Parts: sequence; C-alpha cells; structure tokens
Amino acid sequence: MVDRNDIGSWLSGPDTSGISKYPGERLGLPESGSGSIARAGRRILAIVLDWGIALLISNFAFGGDSWATLAVFAAEQMLLVGTLGYSIGHRVAGIHVLRLGGGPAGPMAAVVRSLLLCLVIPAVIFDPDQRGLHDKAMNTILVRR
Repeated sequence: MVDRNDIGSWLSGPDTSGISKYPGERLGLPESGSGSIARAGRRILAIVLDWGIALLISNFAFGGDSWATLAVFAAEQMLLVGTLGYSIGHRVAGIHVLRLGGGPAGPMAAVVRSLLLCLVIPAVIFDPDQRGLHDKAMNTILVRR
C-alpha cells in the first residue's frame, strides 16, 4: 500500500538540501567583504558608468552613433578587463573580474566575455551564484575588491 510518506506532500515544500545559503558559497567564496560575489547593485552601477563613458566618447568622436557607442563600450571592456581586471565602472563600484581559481581573467577571457556582454542576453541569465552566462563561458567571476 502507498503511504503518504512515499509520495510526500506539497506542504513539506521543495527539497532545499542542495541550495547554498548565499551566492558564492558553492564556489568557496566568503559571504561578504573582499572576495565575495559582487551583488546586483554594484554590477548595475558599474555597467551604467561604463555605458555612460562609452556614450560620452561616442558623442564627441562619432556623433553619437549607437553602434559606435557599443563598439567603444566593448573596446573599453576588452582592453581594461583584459589588462587590469576591471573597467572604470568596476573600479568605481569596487569590483573586479577574476578567473574562478583566483587569477587574472586575461585578454582572451576579456574579449569573449565582452562580446557576450554586448549581446545583453547572456548577462541577464545567471545562476544562483549570480554568474551570468558570459562569466560562465569564460570561467570568470565578478567579486568585490
């Protein structure tokens, strides 16, 4: 005979045994402070600042062409993240890009990550650790400084 314990109940709720307590726990990162996952507020601030800088440069150099703005944004991301590990917006927001092992992202990761970021969709689809598809593709992570 089938018993209630065999089929469970919606009253017991979903199984949460595999869910981490905070973003980055599964990756071995601290919950807060330096080295923790950069949260949405910092990420949004950084991208708004970077886009604003790209827009200013595009307005002065290319007459405000939207494709030029996107190209300037991508170039900024590729150059700065590839060499320094952070863009101007990242620096102001106190975050930077690292490989999952803790090393620098590197130029190739910065190029692919930037191109995917410009497509927008990979950046807005993210996992429980708040890593967008553009970060997952290059095995990078955005952490607090």
